[in-house]
Amino acid sequence: MRDELLTIGRFARLCRLSVKQLRHYDDMGLLAPIRVDAGSGYRHYAPEQVRDALTIALLREMDLPLAVIAQVLAAGPERRSGILRAERDRLAERISRDQVRLEMLERLAEGGLPGYEVILAREPERRLAVVRAVCTPAEIGTRVGECVGRLPPTLGETGIAWEPPLWGLYPLDLEERMEIAVGVQTSEGEGAPGLEFEVLPGGLVVETRHIGPHAQLPLAYNALFAALHERGLRPQAPVREAYLVGPAEAPQEELLTRLIVPVQESAA
Repeated sequence: MRDELLTIGRFARLCRLSVKQLRHYDDMGLLAPIRVDAGSGYRHYAPEQVRDALTIALLREMDLPLAVIAQVLAAGPERRSGILRAERDRLAERISRDQVRLEMLERLAEGGLPGYEVILAREPERRLAVVRAVCTPAEIGTRVGECVGRLPPTLGETGIAWEPPLWGLYPLDLEERMEIAVGVQTSEGEGAPGLEFEVLPGGLVVETRHIGPHAQLPLAYNALFAALHERGLRPQAPVREAYLVGPAEAPQEELLTRLIVPVQESAA
């Protein structure tokens, strides 16, 4: 058996890995040598370990975390497929976010920061029927879409009359886990499964309007909060978005969103 074993150097060349990488994978318990010489500490590998080593090299080339690679190596075929599909979905989501960032950078490079008119105004009290979700900042778009999908059927079951547009409610601070809501204005109804009612108090607000994809709303928020702090105003939750022209009504570049941040009256 000993004559069939491969030294770490030879094994590294066969697997297109470096000796340093193999030692690191051994330290992590990802790919341990078959035999370690007690006297010299030399590591030896078996030929049947080549497939696992090549798999590690391939998955690392795809930038999969070592912890995920360990799960892949330990899993059976069905479980392995599920792990890889989950990584594929995460990669697709990351690519989508990067595409949004790329488009915003291109817009900034071509024309600098867009000009937004930020005004101080008074907002009336509004009573909204809302559905809620908890998400991370990266999941906001997905969860908002899910809430938009849930809201009409829930309203239909209750028979509540409501007024457009759709509203989105968000916290001031984008924390790791946060609650968001999507709703519509209504003056009737007292509650239903999955549906809550929230009264947004009237008062002083700063607001602006964004024309374009929702993914580029951070550009508008940059202008809105810069103006807010320059004027010495203190923001209050929740931040509100009114979707005056939504995806079902116009192309992405023609969407119209009103962004509203309530402020303390005393600060004004």
